[in-house]
This record gives sequence, C-alpha cells and structure tokens, in this order.
Amino acid sequence: MALAGKTQSLNSVPGARTSLPLWQLLQSVATVVAAVRSGSSASPALEKVGAEQRPAVQALAFHVLRNLGAAEALRTKLASRAPPAQADALLCTALALACQADTAPYEVFTLVNQTVEAAKRSSGMHAQANFINACLRRFLREQEALVADLANDLVARWNHPVWWIKRLKADYPTAWQAILANNNTQAPMTLRVNVKKSDRNAYLALLGVADISAIASGQVGVTLQKARQVQDIPGFAQGVVSVQDASAQLAAPLLLGASSHAAQPMRVLDACAAPGGKTAHLLETGHCEVVAIDIDPLRCQRIQQNLSRLGLAAQLLTADAALPQTWWDGVLFDAVLLDAPCTASGIVRRHPDVRWLRRESDIAQLAQVQARLLKALWPLVKPGGRLLYCTCSVFRAEGADQMQTFLAHNTDARLMASPGQLLPHFCRNGDTVPDNPQDDHDGFYLALLEKSKV
Repeated sequence: MALAGKTQSLNSVPGARTSLPLWQLLQSVATVVAAVRSGSSASPALEKVGAEQRPAVQALAFHVLRNLGAAEALRTKLASRAPPAQADALLCTALALACQADTAPYEVFTLVNQTVEAAKRSSGMHAQANFINACLRRFLREQEALVADLANDLVARWNHPVWWIKRLKADYPTAWQAILANNNTQAPMTLRVNVKKSDRNAYLALLGVADISAIASGQVGVTLQKARQVQDIPGFAQGVVSVQDASAQLAAPLLLGASSHAAQPMRVLDACAAPGGKTAHLLETGHCEVVAIDIDPLRCQRIQQNLSRLGLAAQLLTADAALPQTWWDGVLFDAVLLDAPCTASGIVRRHPDVRWLRRESDIAQLAQVQARLLKALWPLVKPGGRLLYCTCSVFRAEGADQMQTFLAHNTDARLMASPGQLLPHFCRNGDTVPDNPQDDHDGFYLALLEKSKV
C-alpha cells in the first residue's frame, strides 16, 4: 500500500470531466459518504447533486467507498475521537482518495488543501477546519508508516466488513482474496445490442465511426474500453442498445433455449422484473409474450420507460410475485425467470456502497424471501417448462445452497446445464484477468430448472 507512484487528474476518469473547483466536489462527495455511513443508499444522495457536478461526484464517491475501510482506519490513527458526522465524512473522503497513490485522482497535497477549503466554505463544518487540517497535515508527514500499518487490519486491507470477508473465505477458500480484490476495481461498461434493430457487427462498426473502442462480449454484447454517459452512446436513445452486464445477458437466451424460435409464442413470466433489462432481452431474443411483475409501482414505470425506448411491449403487473393468487390468471407458463431479491454482493464493483449497507443477517432473511418465491412460482410452470433462478450474489446461501434445498424438496425439478456461480472479473483457472476481457462480468448465479412432464 505504498504511496509512491503517479496520480491522475479527475478528467481522466470516464464521465467525470468538470471545471468545478475540487473543494466544491469534495463537499458533495462527503454528503454522499455521510448518507451511506448513516445506512442510506448512495443513489438518492447522488440524485440530489446538481447535474453539472453529478458525474464527477459519483466517480469520486465510488472511489472513496472502495477505500472507506482504509480511510476509517487511518482516521482512527490520526484522531482519538471522531469529529461530527459530516466533518468525519469529509476527512475520510480525503484519506480514501489519498491512501492509494497509484489510483489517486489528485496529488495528495492538492487533496489536503482542497479538503480544508471545503471545510472552511461549509457552514456546518467551518468549526472543524483546523481539526481536519491538523489530521491531514499529520497524514502528510507520516503517510508511509501509517499506510504500511494498514496491512495488519483486515477491513482496511480489503475494504469490506469483517463478516463479509469471513463469509467469502468460508464459501471460497481458494478464491476469496481474488474476489475481494476484484470487488475494488471499476466494472466495465457493457452494452446489449437489440437484435430486432441491429446486429453486433454493424453496431461495432458504428462505434468505430464514432471513434469509440469496444470489443465483443458474449452472444450480443459489446464492452466499451471507456465508460460513457448513456446520452453519448450511439444508438442508445433510438433503442439500438441497452446497458447490461455480461453475466445478466446470459439469462434470457439460457431460459428460452431452442424454444426461442418456436412457431407459437412462448408464454413467459419475468418475476421481480424491474428495471426491465431482462424483460427487454427476452422480447428481443425470442418469440414470446412476457408478463413482467414487480411489487413497486415506480419501478414498474421504469420497466415501461425502458421497453418504450426499445420499441417493445409486455404485460406489466404491479404485484407481489410470491402471491400468485392476487394476480395469476391460472394459465401455466412455458418459462419463468426469477431474478430474486438478494444481497447484491456480486455487483459491488458497480455499487460500492452495498458492502457498507448490508448486514450479515440480511443473507438469511433474503434467502427466506428467495425460497418463498421459488415455492410460489414453481407451480406456475407447465410440465416440460423451465424456470431460471438467478441472483446477483456470490454468497452460496443465495445460490448453490438455495438450489440444493429446492431440489431436495421438489422431485419434479431437474437441474439442467447452466453456469451456476459466476465470480466477478474472475477466470475459470483462478487467475485474475486484465480489464475488459470477454469474460469480464459481475458476480452472478444462474440455475436452470426443467419440470418433469409426468
């Protein structure tokens, strides 16, 4: 964790170019960090940030959240008592941005000066400016020893809660370190080409004309070399592409299989469908009629917006998928996609706040929800039909263990060939891989079940 090395300008961070002063950005970042530390998702806090500075604030906030364990350990060494919450968030923001020099967005001296300026210019933190300045100046003097000492602190070293680290170590005795390290990298931006409007080769050519570097991923995916704002992606507004991770792109074709070209449309249920990425992929991939359900009316609106942009249509229901008696018409489904609520432990590259928001008890609680959904939806699958169970989790309790229990209690279910557990940014041979290889994907679990015909 040495501090020697080059630093980069924030303008080199994809989507984060801005002319705003750094102190102003740091104020907003500290507000996001404070929200997460109080138990709230980063998303609502980021939505409150002005449009001009939001991309830069998000880039910096995600950087901080990926290094928050180290930052909090450093702050403990620098001050025997934590300052008020907002001031502490600003101090930890600066330490998180400075503790890894090879990935720091600014020179450490610049960060220190601008952090103190941010405190001085904030009515709520003005009184803490001298305290923050003293802590950061000491960090400058003792940075090498302070950072080196973090290697002995499990949370500081891996920037995950202790329970999360222990759970991964138990689930993956030989891979847990690689999973944690990969969780702290920036995820690639992968697109799914809408085959009803284009094909991948044509779209790659379109990107080439726009001087945007990309590689093919999966069956219809394209991974950009550098992330961009969606409004700057060619064809996005016209519904030619959608943003969807490579692992999530496996779901629709796996569920539909060879039946995607059947003469008669398949009747498909997409349970827990919001925000609609897999709903859209089902409609793009196969000859099917999709019923999409989500319990949240606002999230159902998001599904409709996404389908409208793509020129697709599905039957949308605002309902609890676990209570079919309240919404099901009694007609069995050829296929059911259950993308179940989970800890989201597989997508912390994209949502680094998740690791600090989850509690260990959430795993058991969510596993119960998943089991309840499986029990409720399996009777809706016609004999010979399929159900695809998936979660964006790497915890076995939400994947292999859940499926093992279900199969033990449902003898009419057969586990078909399916990917099982995908680990984030992780090769099958157990080695980490360079940025943006074809198999660079989020952590995900997929299990395809077929119902016996008799």
